[in-house]
Amino acid sequence: MPKFILICGPQAVGKMTVGQELAKITNLKFMHNHETIDLPLKFFDFKSEQRRKLTDLFRFAIFEEVAKSDLEGMIFTLMWCFEKQEDWEWVNKIKKIYEKENGEFYIVELEADVEERLKRNTTENRLKNKPTKRDLEFSQKELLKSIEKHRLNSYEGEIKDKNYLKINNTNISAEDTAKLIKEKFKL
Repeated sequence: MPKFILICGPQAVGKMTVGQELAKITNLKFMHNHETIDLPLKFFDFKSEQRRKLTDLFRFAIFEEVAKSDLEGMIFTLMWCFEKQEDWEWVNKIKKIYEKENGEFYIVELEADVEERLKRNTTENRLKNKPTKRDLEFSQKELLKSIEKHRLNSYEGEIKDKNYLKINNTNISAEDTAKLIKEKFKL
C-alpha cells in the first residue's frame, strides 16, 4: 500500500530538510517541489504557462507511477496557499491518485516564526538544492512579500484529513521533526 507524505508550509520553514531527514529514517523516496520547477526554468520563465504545465506534468507522472509501484511511497514538499481554491484542488488530485491505488495520504504542515525562516532561507542545504534561492536579496523579499499576499498556514480545524499533523518547528531540529512524523504516522 503506497504512502504519500505531503509536507507543506511557507518558504524556508524547513520542508525540504525535514523531508530529507524523514527519507533517511523510512523507506520512502523524497522529492522536493523545486526539483520539478527548476528543470523547466532552463527553458521558460517562472510565470509562463509552459513552465507551469511542464512542472505539473512531471509531478503528476511521478505521483501516479509511485502510487502504482512496489515502492513504500514518497514524500513531497509544497507551499500551499490556503486561500486559493486551485491549491486545494491540486492537493485533492494527489489524494485521488493514492485512493485509486488503495494508498495512504498524509499531510504534515510546518510552521515557524518569520525570524527563524529568514535564517533558514540562507542555509547551505537550501542554497545547494534550490538554485532559484541563491539570489538571497530576491529570495528574502519574496519570503516577506508572500506573508502579505498569501495564507501559507491553515486555520485551526481547516484541514480535516485523518492523517494530518501540524508542527511548529521553530525550535525543533529537522531530525527531531522527522522523528515526530515517523512516530505519529507509524512509518
